Amino acid sequence: MTATPATAAALLADCVTVVDGHVTVTRPELLATERMDAVVWAAVFGDGEEKDYARWLLWEVGQQVGVRCASIHDLYMARGRGECGGFTVPAINVRAASYDTARAIFRTANRLDAGAFILEIARSEIAYTEQRPVEYVAVMIAAALREGFRGPLFIQGDHFQVNHKKFAADPVAEVNAVKQLVTEAVAAGFYNIDVDTSTLVDLSRPTLDEQQRPNYTVAVDICRFVRGAEPQGVTISLGGEIGEVGTENSTPDELHAFMRGFNRVLAEQAPGMAGLSKISVQSGTSHGGVVLADGSIADVALDLETLRTLGEIARDDYGLSGAVQHGASTLPDTAFGNFPKTETAEIHLATNFQTMLYDHLPASLTAEITAWLHEHAKDERKATDSDAQFIYKTRKKAIGPFKKQMWSLPADVKATLAAAYDAKFGFLFEQLGVAGTKPVVTKFVKPVRLQRVLGAPGVAAAPDDADLSD
Repeated sequence: MTATPATAAALLADCVTVVDGHVTVTRPELLATERMDAVVWAAVFGDGEEKDYARWLLWEVGQQVGVRCASIHDLYMARGRGECGGFTVPAINVRAASYDTARAIFRTANRLDAGAFILEIARSEIAYTEQRPVEYVAVMIAAALREGFRGPLFIQGDHFQVNHKKFAADPVAEVNAVKQLVTEAVAAGFYNIDVDTSTLVDLSRPTLDEQQRPNYTVAVDICRFVRGAEPQGVTISLGGEIGEVGTENSTPDELHAFMRGFNRVLAEQAPGMAGLSKISVQSGTSHGGVVLADGSIADVALDLETLRTLGEIARDDYGLSGAVQHGASTLPDTAFGNFPKTETAEIHLATNFQTMLYDHLPASLTAEITAWLHEHAKDERKATDSDAQFIYKTRKKAIGPFKKQMWSLPADVKATLAAAYDAKFGFLFEQLGVAGTKPVVTKFVKPVRLQRVLGAPGVAAAPDDADLSD
């Protein structure tokens, strides 16, 4: 598939009109056709003005028909008040073949009447998958439109993390780097952000408050910055983190130390400012799982009582939605039904979907990627790594360089992968209890109409008399 300079405008000409920068959708049913495939291709692989125009057009069309970037903050605050619950929100890291992957997510949401799900990408993933925030948002909107989905899109910046080593060398520069990413992401439509300053916890200090102090003080600094970047009418959902994933399990005392410190400093520096809506904890998982020498993944000792206890404290004492579990996609299928039972607020799922994609690639492309990794990722190989371990741990780094090939898989491969994704997302949505959550999302989340001016950064609230037709 290729894009000519007029693709985006021409392909939607029979269903969208654009007059003086104002978009009107005349035949919304035509958005869910192959026209959208070519528009999103232009938004990702087009050149210059064509790419910018396609991204702008997708945003404005979404605003018109009710596919709008939104914050999950109000739903999470309602959960903290005990007004909803019984489900665990899946936060899905869409890394590779993003359009086709997201289409499967939206197909599942339509089939199961689900609204409580998050599409996310981490700071590190933005780099190695070569998906800047504005591109990511455009692709998610296009996938929703292609599948006829209507409702808020909860797009999240996952692990907007302060790197410990870089912070030690130059704390101002490292925090500013995260803030610069916040500026870019919020301007693009990321209205949910997980701030990860847990890397700064100093276990050498004698008290829990002192150990957590670098964590909560820098988190407050970034929180205040995020609040200053919010569009009118949007309260961004912010998450904090108390324990680095893959380390010791979190404890109630650690949660109290972080939250008391965070709330105290925020109240001192910015009285009345909205704080966190959730808190990430460590309960036995690790990002990507622990890969064994044969390439399989080791069993995980998931501590469900830690999740239950910390979630209750987060809700009862601090009004948050509850605890968040990272690194969950490599858990066995039997684990997922336990998350709603423990009232886990959110779980993060990434690596298994990447594995599913790699398992379906044509042999020739797999060989090409393997050769590329041996050349370009060889410095990441440990002396003890088997070939299977090395490939498993590094193949995510090939997603960006091979992005176009992954978007251009043969039709039969795409169809087989789509069926696999449909089954997996359906299973997860059912197990996590988010089937049927669209009404509760509609009750608590009211996405505002935000207008984007072609060629200008950010968005602005639409005037009261703007066309809000859905």
